[in-house]
Amino acid sequence: MAMMAALTTGVACSAIDEDLEDCGNDFKLVYELRLITNMTTELTTELDAESDQYVAEALNEYLKPIFTDFAHDVDLSFFDVHGDSAVLHHEDHIMDANQTSYTLYLPVRQYMHTAVANVVNNGQVSIRNNDRCHTGGLPQVVADTITPHSTGLFTARLPMDIQDNIDQTFYVHLYMANCAMALVLDTTGVDVRNIEVYTSGFATEYLMCDSVYHFDRANSTYVHADHVPAAQGKKDCFCTVNYPSPEAPLSQVKERTRLIIETEEPFLAEKADDALWKCYVYVTLPNGSVTRTELFITLPLRAGQLKIIQAHVYPDGSVRTNENEIGTSVTLNWQDGLVIE
Repeated sequence: MAMMAALTTGVACSAIDEDLEDCGNDFKLVYELRLITNMTTELTTELDAESDQYVAEALNEYLKPIFTDFAHDVDLSFFDVHGDSAVLHHEDHIMDANQTSYTLYLPVRQYMHTAVANVVNNGQVSIRNNDRCHTGGLPQVVADTITPHSTGLFTARLPMDIQDNIDQTFYVHLYMANCAMALVLDTTGVDVRNIEVYTSGFATEYLMCDSVYHFDRANSTYVHADHVPAAQGKKDCFCTVNYPSPEAPLSQVKERTRLIIETEEPFLAEKADDALWKCYVYVTLPNGSVTRTELFITLPLRAGQLKIIQAHVYPDGSVRTNENEIGTSVTLNWQDGLVIE
């Protein structure tokens, strides 16, 4: 059931002798998280073998806090659309629900409203430059290597026209802004000392008002995958949670509009001519040597999507997959260990 919070009250005024921007009115905002994801389908289709049971259970448990339509915190901003696009009103709340509603009192005028949920506990993302409409964003921490996002981020934008002496209700639908990748490695018959996995090629910032991802071509950020151990079996899982990849190679684009489409198949895509994102696997063998395998993925990874890649580890430490949209490059005796240039 939706919660109701009366934050401010007031009496609307007549526009006969006054500027409407000096008047105000109560209005209702209804917020709802809408999770569009392929997580369940991906888990059941990619990890359907009996030998996949334990890794599927572990991965599902790991991703529960990410692919969920539950908001802990929500940040609300209302911007001027006629002047300097400055923020005119801002609030933040603990929502702890899938849906909630608030009653606000604001001056009669037009606004651009943005909302973002689950930033507080994300760990890698924060709200920045939100004093102006088109500069407000959700940048990741600036570092060569980061850990995965720890929450599923949800965002929304909505033009609003607050009118005098009219009962108004605005419905705000928040959609997921990040995604996940899981690499499942079959180590049957192979003796390894350690495995480390990294990914790269993803956006580094999301601009809320324009619904656009920013890709920093000059400073690529690597995401160090979390190890998701299975209770039994010879399959090992590594997972990253991050922003989406581009829809085309970065040599062609720098930023793109978020692709959240309410259709039955929002994650269908054509292969690109070049890699859109990469996965790096470092396998340390018993003798101490390190084998590096680069996986080049030519299908985009979109907001709300889970991509599972299954591969085999061979005795020389190389990693191979049968997926035709993934290319590989193997370097034996990787001299620099885990140093990534």
